[in-house]
Amino acid sequence: MNNIAQRDAFWNKIYEIAAEDRNVVLISADMGAPSLDKFRKDLPAQFVNAGIAEQNSVLIGAGLALKGKKVYLYAIAPFITLRCLEQIRVECSIMNIPMTIVGVGAGMSYEDSGPTHHVLEDIAIMRSMPNITIHNITDSVMAAAVAAMSCNIKNTTYVRIDREVFSPDIYSPDTDFTAGASVIKAGTDCYLVSTGCMTHAALQAARRLEEKHIHTGVIDIYTFPINEAFLMETLKGVKKIVSLEEHFLPGGLGSAIGEVIIDNGLPVKLRRLGISHDKGFCYKYGGREIIRAYYALDKESIQRKIEEFLID
Repeated sequence: MNNIAQRDAFWNKIYEIAAEDRNVVLISADMGAPSLDKFRKDLPAQFVNAGIAEQNSVLIGAGLALKGKKVYLYAIAPFITLRCLEQIRVECSIMNIPMTIVGVGAGMSYEDSGPTHHVLEDIAIMRSMPNITIHNITDSVMAAAVAAMSCNIKNTTYVRIDREVFSPDIYSPDTDFTAGASVIKAGTDCYLVSTGCMTHAALQAARRLEEKHIHTGVIDIYTFPINEAFLMETLKGVKKIVSLEEHFLPGGLGSAIGEVIIDNGLPVKLRRLGISHDKGFCYKYGGREIIRAYYALDKESIQRKIEEFLID
């Protein structure tokens, strides 16, 4: 599945399922993609284009879900979450109407569209509400697997898809994603705990640190709420961990890990690497790496900060 976008891997799998299950309905906020074109052409009775009206798409989806349909909502990530926050809070969190909300463009993957299209606070906001599970997708294999899992959900799932194609895939097609987290690389000196696109950056950093004889492991957290039992078992005996996220620090991955550490009294030191409010929103252009450098999330900055933390 290498060299396929997470978006296409997800919707190709949903198409296969929808072709066998007429209750699967896709509501698009005027989005286009080859995988969506096939869905619209072959399964027109199961496809609704709500137009650029994301709030209304949530309301349409809620009505269909109450009638037994398996509803998928799709739009650019900041618009299908933040623009629809009240609708999601009422229909999904308060009323617990199960839907799958799919947002494309996680983090800064709409690198050329400016801060309106960068979504750096959605994990914090969505995970603050009950009855909502977040899947922050790492690669195309995971995207297809989460698509298959989503058809049997009992509450709302927010699937956070990156726009960038990461190659090669990290996971193999037979991976079990039900734990919500995976140890991708074992370590003894330190663990990098990452989510989404930053898992690829964490693996690169760990390999460079190995060259300096710093044995660094990598844990990928892809489901929120975090599987506390998994994290506590994995971190037994670990003295230092670094969280990596392309997201504002308050309320994101680092905050979620800190909550687990504090609530369970884990004797581990945590350094959070992400986007601080001091830097605010980024208006720089020139590609994702340029934007990451502005936030000191580029390769060199990540490695330097990890090394400083380990020798502290």
